[in-house]
Amino acid sequence: MRLIIALIACSLAAQTVDKRIDGSIVRPRKSPPDLASLRVPQGFQIRTFATGLGNIRILAVADNGDIYATRRQEGDVILLRNGSTPPKPEVVLRRDGMHGLAIHNDQLYLATVNEVLVADRKPDGTLSQPRLLISDLPDGGQHPNRTLAIGPDGKLYVSVGSTCNACTESSKESAALLRMAPDGTGRSVFASGLRNTIGFAWHPETKALWGFDHGIDWLGNDEQSEELNLLENGKRYGWPYVYGKNQVNPQEQYPAGFKIEDWMAASAPATLEYTPHAAPMQMVFYTANELPVQIRNDAFVTMRGSWNRRPPSGYEVVHVRFAAGKPMEIKPFLTGFLKQMGGQWAFSGRPVGLAIAKDGGLLVGDDVNGVLYKVTYDDGSRTPAPNSRR
Repeated sequence: MRLIIALIACSLAAQTVDKRIDGSIVRPRKSPPDLASLRVPQGFQIRTFATGLGNIRILAVADNGDIYATRRQEGDVILLRNGSTPPKPEVVLRRDGMHGLAIHNDQLYLATVNEVLVADRKPDGTLSQPRLLISDLPDGGQHPNRTLAIGPDGKLYVSVGSTCNACTESSKESAALLRMAPDGTGRSVFASGLRNTIGFAWHPETKALWGFDHGIDWLGNDEQSEELNLLENGKRYGWPYVYGKNQVNPQEQYPAGFKIEDWMAASAPATLEYTPHAAPMQMVFYTANELPVQIRNDAFVTMRGSWNRRPPSGYEVVHVRFAAGKPMEIKPFLTGFLKQMGGQWAFSGRPVGLAIAKDGGLLVGDDVNGVLYKVTYDDGSRTPAPNSRR
């Protein structure tokens, strides 16, 4: 389905322009899991690690190798015990809207739309009764899926997406990354102008904070690119009025007295960009030893997949190559979830969760078929794992 949208916008010279956008709705149909169709670079292997996991979203791995995952639709947190064969999910916490998840000092930090909670991990992997730290995060609107993490500074960071595609927010905490003490006190806006930065993480060596922001919809098949941003305290990142490398959003109406030149000058441009509408999700820096040393301290990001692009984009895991602490390129790493069947687009998975297993393998969660995959590396000296695919 294609929609032609006529937009009237103000240019930097205060002239009106008629901009016509060719917008598409393409919703590939769901198909069963298909390990044989998945592809990773030469030397890597992918195998099915666990199945029947439902709507698994954000992943976190404890020091002992236990794997936790939130499930948004089921409204709970599940545990996959390290060493259990085959891994079977155990529900360890129930709460509506559960999404964000992070482990720090043997505690699980959790986020719903409006809440941040923390629970203690017991020796058997189960959780204590969660303690409520925050109950008044902004309402979700279009982007209700909060994520969180403890930074190298010991502070708790919470990402709050925008309530809309592109609009002037009523709350300064919407479309922002918040920072606070681990007990929820001292809350402030760390970075703003972020439409929906679900995936963010700190570089292991430089400790710089990087985040992947979702681009604006309805700017066409090839706009807006997904943005990799260097997130710094007090900086603004353009949304909703500018995007990318200082491009003006023609959709948005400006408030009285607003000057686009001032907004642009005060907004940080994207560091790198990726295919529009790919939908970046969880992000991790690889710090283990299982995968090749060449990718150590590089980042990986799940791309859940588009609905507003022809042809579809995403449905993959990408590799962000870093050099001397700076991102150099973004390239596909795990592909094959998206394919054409009978002349129609179909997907066998939508990657969301991403984490490093205790043995160094890369865990990838599919939130539609409930499958957890594991990527490892084989230098030729190992016996391939059962049900694996190169």
